Amino acid sequence: MQKSKVGLDFAKVEHARGVARKIANQVQDFVGNYTTVAVERTVCRLLGIDGIDENEVPLPNVVVDELKSKGVLGQGVMFFMGNAMIETGKTPQEIAEAISAGKLDITHLPIHKIEDIKKALQPTIDATIAKIRARRQRRENYIDTIGEGSKPYLYIIVATGNIYEDVVQAQAGARQGADIIAVIRTTGQSLLDYVPYGATTEGFGGTFATQENFRIMRKALDEVGEEVGRYIRLCNYCSGLCMPEIAAMGALEGLDVMLNDALYGILFRDINMQRTLIDQYFSRIINGFAGVIINTGEDNYLTTADAYEEAHTVLASDFINEQLALLAGLPEEQMGLGHAFEMDPQLENGFLYELAQAQMLREIFPKAPLKYMPPTKFMTGNIFRGHIQDALFNIIGQWTSQGLQLLGMPTEAIHTPFMSDRYLSIENAKYIFNNMKNIGDEVEFKEDGIIRNRAKKVLDDATNLLEQMESEGLFTALEKGIFANVKRPKNGGKGLDGVTLKAENYFNPFVDLMKGKK
Repeated sequence: MQKSKVGLDFAKVEHARGVARKIANQVQDFVGNYTTVAVERTVCRLLGIDGIDENEVPLPNVVVDELKSKGVLGQGVMFFMGNAMIETGKTPQEIAEAISAGKLDITHLPIHKIEDIKKALQPTIDATIAKIRARRQRRENYIDTIGEGSKPYLYIIVATGNIYEDVVQAQAGARQGADIIAVIRTTGQSLLDYVPYGATTEGFGGTFATQENFRIMRKALDEVGEEVGRYIRLCNYCSGLCMPEIAAMGALEGLDVMLNDALYGILFRDINMQRTLIDQYFSRIINGFAGVIINTGEDNYLTTADAYEEAHTVLASDFINEQLALLAGLPEEQMGLGHAFEMDPQLENGFLYELAQAQMLREIFPKAPLKYMPPTKFMTGNIFRGHIQDALFNIIGQWTSQGLQLLGMPTEAIHTPFMSDRYLSIENAKYIFNNMKNIGDEVEFKEDGIIRNRAKKVLDDATNLLEQMESEGLFTALEKGIFANVKRPKNGGKGLDGVTLKAENYFNPFVDLMKGKK
């Protein structure tokens, strides 16, 4: 029986988890009936369709837009593509190019038997499954041979806008001690309903997520990993309107960590909740199969809402995200559920409350590589105080055995980090992680003290919130502004016109082949 350092009643924890499961099941009952333009573009990519037309429109968009314009997207790309393969003898890529050239209308070909259509697709499907499986095996072989850093993994960001400059900074960060490199996406990419093509050298606040950029950075991190003698993980973002597409590209190119959270897109990018929850399901199936750790965005709630008053909303959302991930076959060991060190530093005993929150989450999600985010909201540009705030954050990360420790920068709120800023952050974390390595094993928390009482209160408040949400459903709760004090309408936001009810011929074999599989 698990014993709680903060005095949690695990019967209460399992009750809350059960309520979250009911909420997730309600969502899944809706999701299972629909597809989206992003899901169907993902199917195109998994069938090997890539490249752009003369107007730089990605060919997966060309194919899906053609089906959507004819009003038949509900039958699915698989049905029409497999049928066209029988009728024309062409590959999916050649069919996409013919559609783009205006030489082929796949909606007006003679229709073959569904079993023949599925049989025609099978070799292409098998090849993709084998490629992703080999990518996962490559990562596992690297870790087995050259090893990896110890947890909490040191997680840093690069964000120059130029993939080649990102490579320079990423390799420098790995040499300084980083275990995970996150390539921040350019501002606004989550709102593009297509994935840009090729290597990119211009972005604002980050670099475009493209398959070629993934390939370039993966190669660079493998090179530096061999040099420093430990595997370096690559992180990018598949939140937004292209969530499953980017998940597929990451799976094909060997990414290790993906920001993957529909709730983040709904609340902070005003993406329609129906659209993105459908997209999230397929994206998490792909990430699960590829061995990718997902990161969820609960930490962002506390940059808009008060971190002391609204801490329970983070726990409630983590419970829901856990259950939605399980429904997609994603194992707990790949759930980087999010939380953050974001309380006002002027709050009396704020460190104790942060410690209670982090220890509580660690105990409630014992197998998850939790993603712990540094202070941002109250970073002022005072680099000396900021460095101390980051040190306190690092102490809690080590104390409570977090999984992914996204390092704070002393220059947060001033500029995009320099390599020297990252060096100071990594040095700070390594010093604390080593000096306080076993503090979590040595210290117990006082019965009826501040830390234990805080953990109990947050769990109780989160449970009450989940029970309220169960009666009205997640969609209504989001409309009411339950999370981050942000209200979103069910039929509002971006991307709703890309949602389509599945029709009688719809099938997507990648779901069954990938869900819960390795």
